[in-house]
Amino acid sequence: MNCKSFWLASLLALTGLFHQNIASAAPLERVEPAFWWVGMQNPELQLLVYGENIGNTLPEITYPGVRIERTTRVESPNYLFIDLRILNNQDPASFDILFKIGNQVQTTYRYELRPRKKGSAQRQGFSPADVLYLVTPDRFVNGDPKNDAVPGLAEKPNRQNPGGRHGGDIAGLIKSLDYIENMGFTAIWLNPVLENNQESYSYHGYSATDFYAVDSRFGSNADYVRLSELAHQKGIKMIMDMIFNHCGSGHWWMKDLPSTDWINFDGKFVPTNHMRTVIQDPYVSKEDTRRFADGWFVETMPDLNQRNPLMATYLIQNSIWWIEVADLDGIRMDTYPYPDKDFMSTWTCRLMEEYPHFNIVGEEWTENPALVAHWQRGKVNANGYTSCLPSLMDFPIQGALVKALNEGNGSYEGWHQLYTMLANDFLYADPAILTVFPDNHDMSRFFTQVKENITLFKLGIAYILTTRGIPQIYYGTEVLMKNPGTTDHGVIRSDFPGGWAGDPVNAMTGAGLTAEQRDVQGFIQKLQLWRKNQPVIHHGKMMHFAPENGVYVYFRYTDQGKVMVVLNKQTTDVDLSLDRFAEVLITPAIGIDALTGKEYKLDKVLRVPAGTPLVLDLK
Repeated sequence: MNCKSFWLASLLALTGLFHQNIASAAPLERVEPAFWWVGMQNPELQLLVYGENIGNTLPEITYPGVRIERTTRVESPNYLFIDLRILNNQDPASFDILFKIGNQVQTTYRYELRPRKKGSAQRQGFSPADVLYLVTPDRFVNGDPKNDAVPGLAEKPNRQNPGGRHGGDIAGLIKSLDYIENMGFTAIWLNPVLENNQESYSYHGYSATDFYAVDSRFGSNADYVRLSELAHQKGIKMIMDMIFNHCGSGHWWMKDLPSTDWINFDGKFVPTNHMRTVIQDPYVSKEDTRRFADGWFVETMPDLNQRNPLMATYLIQNSIWWIEVADLDGIRMDTYPYPDKDFMSTWTCRLMEEYPHFNIVGEEWTENPALVAHWQRGKVNANGYTSCLPSLMDFPIQGALVKALNEGNGSYEGWHQLYTMLANDFLYADPAILTVFPDNHDMSRFFTQVKENITLFKLGIAYILTTRGIPQIYYGTEVLMKNPGTTDHGVIRSDFPGGWAGDPVNAMTGAGLTAEQRDVQGFIQKLQLWRKNQPVIHHGKMMHFAPENGVYVYFRYTDQGKVMVVLNKQTTDVDLSLDRFAEVLITPAIGIDALTGKEYKLDKVLRVPAGTPLVLDLK
């Protein structure tokens, strides 16, 4: 053999050995998002592709109008991230993505670009014209007992365990839509419905193990879409509860992370310090900030690293995917200040660019209005932070309301708590679209918080449904659900009466309800149905007057109408002099009570019945 032939043979042998060492790619396990849409504001799309040794391949698309901008390989060879650009004039289509090693195709994925629903970009989010009905799906109505236990999902049903899975599902929600509509609710906020394949305590939904799949014990993605369609037919909006701070420890990627920085603290449990003030604190240490934002809630909730650009894009696209698939009208974002603050700004702005009239409400659980206000769109912050988040949960008002109801009627107690807290609205860029509520899924039931006092309960509900903002009512509040003697979340989130076959009490039919429960249910229904057609409550200005003698008075008003709300906490009737309201109340006038239909002549003095809310439509 001559020298030239020897080197050629050696080169061929080495080349063959090289190709043998590159493992062939197996069929794909996941492509996320599995499909997309044409006509989006942002023409870029990033695909997470997962399959054995897929990172060794080179993707190829030959379809006109779609091109690969870049591919990103990570530490795990089983991932490949593909950045696509979709031309704006691209029609709906399907095309093949080829995954090749050399000239050999290892596997193929047929990708679909779907048409968007007409008007999708201009969808109207939930607003102060709505009343949100917050539902924990597992605890509401069991419409399909056959899906209570599902092969492949770890936790099985145990209705006797307060922290276990009880069987409520999407089928139950669909069966309940008439009730929800008849009660006057105009939007449904469901606690998370995504798969939570955890060993225990998975019913609440806040430990997602698949961001693209509804938990099979609730139903399917198609069932969720069907619920949205049927709700919209009744004029009921859909709000999806999302969590970007963490996933569940049983998430499919936890067994094979794309990279060590996918999860904060390199995937090792370090608890958060819960110091919410670190974001605004001018004297804060970097260590405290890191422990807050990167620390985990618990070991079963790995904290996601949104500073990883691949993770950030994945989460943003996941939100958009669900908005389009399920025709959502809003998102409630859990633990809003805990993820990376700059990512949250990017996320909100990206969504609001795509859907200018959409709504998102963030959870910042503190009674300090300065901390809540920091996150809202339009807020000018000392630290320069900006956001596109429209709404926040108004925990300051919730806390002040409970204090106001439980305290006495002295000069600086009782209603004074609520009056002075509302005066802090100057801190917000737009207080009119904050979300107000008497309770939620993470705190004691409102009836329990007011010590099971019906009078105080009604006063509080009347306030929530007539003050500025977007009201939210938790399921079962309308029938006085309570949690006496415990703050166990499993008890707080007890089963809705009548949601299971054989229940002795049925809140939807009224069977077995006490007289008090029926009275309160009717009270809330009447007020909500009235509110539904009151633009003055939806968008009117607000003027309140300092509480006196246990009575709090405020007005909602526009050029077209006025409503006078009088909340009397006293156990006796009160004669209310009307002179001090002259700047907004022109007397004599007639006020028709929204709750009773009774006419009140408003001249010099108004006699307010003991322990009564008056909601007077002024004529």
